[in-house]
Amino acid sequence: MTSTSTSANICRHLAHAAEHTPNALAVAVQKAQSNGDYRYQELDFAKLHRESDTIALGLEQYGIVKGMKAVLMVTPSIEFFSLTFALFKAGIIPILVDPGMGIKNLKQCFAESKPDAFIGITKANIARRVLKWGKSSVTKVVNVGGNGLTKLLTGGIELHELAKLGEQANAKRAEAYQMQYLAPDELAAILFTSGSTGIPKGVEYSHSMFEGQIDTLKLDYGIKPGERDLATFPLFSLFGPALGMASIVPDMDASKPITANPAHLFAAIDKYQCSNMFVNPALLERLGQAGRGDALEKQHKLNSIQRVISAGAPATISSIEIFSRMLNDDVEVLNSYGATESLPISMIGSKALMGTTAITDNGGGICVGQPVDGVDVQIIDIHEDAIKQWDDTLSLPANQIGEIVVSSNKVSQRYYQREQATIDSKIEDANGRKRHRMGDVGYLDDDGKLWMCGRKAHRVDATLSLNSEELGSNGNELDSNSKQQSKRFYSIPCERVFNTLEDVKRSALVGIEVNGKTVPLICVELVKQPNCSSGKALYASLLSIAKQHEHTKGITRFLIHPDFPVDVRHNAKIFREKLSVWAQAQWKE
Repeated sequence: MTSTSTSANICRHLAHAAEHTPNALAVAVQKAQSNGDYRYQELDFAKLHRESDTIALGLEQYGIVKGMKAVLMVTPSIEFFSLTFALFKAGIIPILVDPGMGIKNLKQCFAESKPDAFIGITKANIARRVLKWGKSSVTKVVNVGGNGLTKLLTGGIELHELAKLGEQANAKRAEAYQMQYLAPDELAAILFTSGSTGIPKGVEYSHSMFEGQIDTLKLDYGIKPGERDLATFPLFSLFGPALGMASIVPDMDASKPITANPAHLFAAIDKYQCSNMFVNPALLERLGQAGRGDALEKQHKLNSIQRVISAGAPATISSIEIFSRMLNDDVEVLNSYGATESLPISMIGSKALMGTTAITDNGGGICVGQPVDGVDVQIIDIHEDAIKQWDDTLSLPANQIGEIVVSSNKVSQRYYQREQATIDSKIEDANGRKRHRMGDVGYLDDDGKLWMCGRKAHRVDATLSLNSEELGSNGNELDSNSKQQSKRFYSIPCERVFNTLEDVKRSALVGIEVNGKTVPLICVELVKQPNCSSGKALYASLLSIAKQHEHTKGITRFLIHPDFPVDVRHNAKIFREKLSVWAQAQWKE
């Protein structure tokens, strides 16, 4: 960790860049015009440093001070960067939420975190008043991008007024603004999980966590000062200025990347000759499809890109292959595994990933690569009980599937106001640090590479009543007379087998109750809807392929679903809980 042992603030990196490369580009924000042209707002490091100092002073003058919590709901913009760095400089704790989580979850997040202040665009502030977000705790309101009329609607101070307060205070000061330094493990930010795999939880971030992530981006990903990043994800875009890298923000809805216009992103890359891209799998596929041409000479090329980082969900091999046609031959897509609670954990380049397809298609899970520097990954037995103290005897040997547990300086130590969730997901080690139970299952191979086999909650512990051929050798036989057997099925290994069929777009393993017993069922989303005759052939193919693999033997039930429910941001995380309810209602034994 590069921060001192007694104090930390990631804004020190911005101060360093402002001193040593003041005129270098820090942020550029694109705005598409109706005539097809683009406008760009730009800040260099010196100006971003000054503006965030001024806003930090203004926040303090307005009464939002160190230790207070402030919701930040501002779209990626110049103001977003200035405000976020101002909050960190002032020691104010930003609360960051994903607007795509839905109104009900947003209200719960605000009730749980009890913010002292609300900083948002006009739309967010009007929603706050109408829906009573944070009504019992919010005493200070800042509106971004408004005017006199919106001030009446939102009931707060406008950002330009806040900045004026900072300018007036600064004029009376004899010295430059001094940022607040916190203890390395002191609460610096609250980042709420998206809720795509459960109820959103507030993840406590410290400056030492941010420092650990910055170190990883420098060392493992090789990001250097002077680079330019196409920033499609707000949180990652903040790391740009902290790394001495310019963040180029395209005109898109960051909460719904699948809706992005590829032309806007290509234009931003070309204008600024971006060297780095951070994209989620859904956007990766969308850009790849947009860039492909009928002939080689029509293929769009991203010649300036030196590195592509993909995270959020596993990217498909086909989408990586199509996207990679736009890249130079020596450039890879770096697939990263992690979670809000610990990111990144491991990484694998696209060329190495291509070499694992046979294992994945035969049910070996998805390879997510070697752990990055400073991250320790262990696999433990799968169970739901809390584990208070870490013991090395908990670790399973190589090639045995279990729950993934990680330890590093990038691991959040607790959830905000969620004591039970903290107890359930953290294990204290001998040094008093917490290891994080990822809630994912997988295994480490003989070379130490990590393979993902799905969410722990998505496994199906089934009781099967089948003939001996269908049962396979996994699981424990319960009754030799009735040939009942318990068997555990994992989502990714099972689904990838069925996904190899040409007609299958994607599949999802769920459990349903039949005659009082849990049995596995595969929901199938097809490339196109079958007719009566092809439906029978499809069922025969699904049943046949299930019998060919040890880990899918015993799966005999299939249902066709027209359109899987998936998360808004990644368009890849399947809501299997919803499919399970649907399948239970549909199935007639």
